[in-house]
Amino acid sequence: MLVPCLLRRLSLACLMSLAALGAGASPLNVVTEELPPYNMIENGQITGLCTDLVQAALEEAGVDGYFEMLPWARAYDLAQHVDNVLIYSMSRTPERERLFQWVGNLVSVRWYLYAHTERPVKLHNLAEGRAHQVATVNQDSGEQYLQAHGFTLGQNLQSSARYALNYEKLKRGHVDLWISDELNAYSVVRQAGDDPQRVLMPVLEIPDLGHDAFSLAASPGTPVQTVEKLRQALERLHQNGTYDAIVKKWF
Repeated sequence: MLVPCLLRRLSLACLMSLAALGAGASPLNVVTEELPPYNMIENGQITGLCTDLVQAALEEAGVDGYFEMLPWARAYDLAQHVDNVLIYSMSRTPERERLFQWVGNLVSVRWYLYAHTERPVKLHNLAEGRAHQVATVNQDSGEQYLQAHGFTLGQNLQSSARYALNYEKLKRGHVDLWISDELNAYSVVRQAGDDPQRVLMPVLEIPDLGHDAFSLAASPGTPVQTVEKLRQALERLHQNGTYDAIVKKWF
C-alpha cells in the first residue's frame, strides 16, 4: 500500500509542477497608450522608444508578451485588476506606489503646463493655474497630480482619451493650458504639422512629476518571479549597452 500511495503523491506533485510551469509560460498582456515618441502606432505596429525597451527586456528575460494599445484609463484599470498584465509608460507617483509591482524605470521626463504662443499665459505658481482651463488625459499622472492639487474635472480640467486631442484643444483656444511631458508634447505637435518651438510656450515646470521617470509596472497578480526576472533583465540592458543603443536610435 505504501508504494501505490507514494506513486499517487509523486504523480500529483508532478502534475502540480507541470501546471505551475504551464501557468508561468503564459504570455503576459502588455498594455500601453498612444504616447509618442514613447509608445505609438506606426504602419499598424506598436512601436516607440519605451516599446522597444520593454520588448528588449522581455526577450532578455525569456518572457513572452503580447502588446495592446488602449485608452489610458482602460489600460490602467486592467493593470490594477487583471493578473499577468504589464503596463508602460507610467509615472511612478506616491499615489500609485502600492497599486502595482514596479519593474523599473524606462526613461526620465520633464513635465510642463504649456500655453499656445498666440495666447500667452503667465503663472507664478501652480495655484494660479486653477483660474484656467487645462487639457489632461483621463487618469494619466498629469491629471491625477492636478486633481491632488485642487483642480477639478469639469471645472478647470478638460479630460480627453488622447494627447493629440489636447493639442487640438490648445490650438483652437478651447483650453488655456495643456499638461504634458516635454518629449510627448513636441512629438504630438510635430505630428500635427506644426513647429513646437513656434507654437508651444512652457508656462510652468512641474518638478514633482519630473522626478518620476516613465516606468514599467506589473499588475498585483503577476507572479513575483516573473517581475524579478524582468527587473534583472532591465538591469542587464543597461550593463550590456542595449539600453543606450535603443535610446540613440530614437534620438
